[in-house]
Amino acid sequence: MSEPRDQFDESDPFDEIVDAETDRDPDLAVIEAGSRTLRAQSGPPQGDPVPARPADPEVDRALRDVETDLATRWGETKLEPSVRRIAALMDVLGEPQRAYPSIHITGTNGKTSTARMIEALLGAFDLRTGRYTSPHVQTITERISLDGAPISAERFIETYQDIKPYVEMVDAREEFRLSFFEVITAMAYAAFADAPVDVAVVEVGMGGTWDATNVIDGSVAVVTPIDLDHTDRLGNTPGEIAGEKSGIVKQGATVVLAQQPVDAAQVMLKKAVEVDATVAREGMEFGVVRREIAVGGQLLTLRGLGGEYEEIFLPLYGAHQAHNAAVALAAVEAFFGVGANQARILDIDTVRRAFGSVFSPGRLEVVRSSPTVILDAAHNPAGARATADGIAESFGFSRLIGVVSTSSDKDARGLLEAFEPIFAEIVITANSSPRATDVDALAALAVEVFGDERVVVEPRLDDAIEAAITLAEEEDEYAGAGVLVTGSIFTVGDARLLLGRR
Repeated sequence: MSEPRDQFDESDPFDEIVDAETDRDPDLAVIEAGSRTLRAQSGPPQGDPVPARPADPEVDRALRDVETDLATRWGETKLEPSVRRIAALMDVLGEPQRAYPSIHITGTNGKTSTARMIEALLGAFDLRTGRYTSPHVQTITERISLDGAPISAERFIETYQDIKPYVEMVDAREEFRLSFFEVITAMAYAAFADAPVDVAVVEVGMGGTWDATNVIDGSVAVVTPIDLDHTDRLGNTPGEIAGEKSGIVKQGATVVLAQQPVDAAQVMLKKAVEVDATVAREGMEFGVVRREIAVGGQLLTLRGLGGEYEEIFLPLYGAHQAHNAAVALAAVEAFFGVGANQARILDIDTVRRAFGSVFSPGRLEVVRSSPTVILDAAHNPAGARATADGIAESFGFSRLIGVVSTSSDKDARGLLEAFEPIFAEIVITANSSPRATDVDALAALAVEVFGDERVVVEPRLDDAIEAAITLAEEEDEYAGAGVLVTGSIFTVGDARLLLGRR
């Protein structure tokens, strides 16, 4: 750690941070609602982040058996809003989720990238981490990570077999069987306790209050930007959605709040007051001071709870990732007590090393050159706008072709409208998920947004990528052309396999 400051410099022009923010810039000062704030007063992850299928045929067969078994349960889009079943399972398992402290993450966009950054920071400070995120890009084992790497297929199978008798016990007692997501969540918590980990970084599946992950009491609750998504389950406004997501804020916790729509921020701050939680707000207590485009990512100066962190290289593209980095840094500072119990920044070299190691697959991920092919998991309008801004800022494409397949429960029109300004043409296709939007229906929407002459339809994703590459290479624009494959995490996962990423 660096030397502590004598005191927080109240004269420091932190207004510059607010002025430098993107359009996610509500004035949160007017809605403090009396909550206390966290103004400072007084080894990087290793391993393949997206593993391939097991090379051993016997292990692969056993993993497929587990996947088949899990597939008989309710999928992640079928929910019964209650934590009763998962709480019952935790009880018979001996409450493994209470064996370690945790950082709990909710929000609409940026949760997984933020979780990976938090994990990298904690690992760099020699803490053993467990990370639980969803959905997976290619392989189910990605959802549960130890020390920055997905657990092995063998360990995944063993964990499932260990808890299966207890799962069946709870199934027999309840009106509905445990869902796929509830069982995977229980597996993560059990694996973390068995490791054991020093801290768990847990991303909600959906919402907060009744999300299966919400049987933990996170000492730090992180709320990434809230926007409209899952409106049929969570609400029709950011404020309504925030009401559900605020359920992860526990008594006496610290809330690290990314910049939000005003109605969402009001709800979150009200909840903080109710449970006597401490709040750290982006643009107030922490934020992005400066950012510059750099080769392979961006160079940041971040304002943390304990002071400034300069010359932070982040190997990810887009202003949204800079904001995610600021949130992640504040979350880790809060976990270590910076701003509450100590007025010092974390060791700057360790922070730099951690951020420099971050990799977030399927988030503006370049997977091929000549022409450049980028994968991004944007699946709602807000995510698509952030991706479009990141592409425009970081890549000098003279011609960009989109390959898009969405999920049927998403706002496909809003996503297409967000991408329309940056796509010269769009190839409509389908991914392997049963939830994929019907190709003809998506193509009809695309024609309304782009016009008939800019829309190509290729029902198979491999044909769609090939068609997009061909379009990108037209008119002697080979060197300045690009392809963006997007619309769903499933689309990105399928494309990664097709393009040979393992």
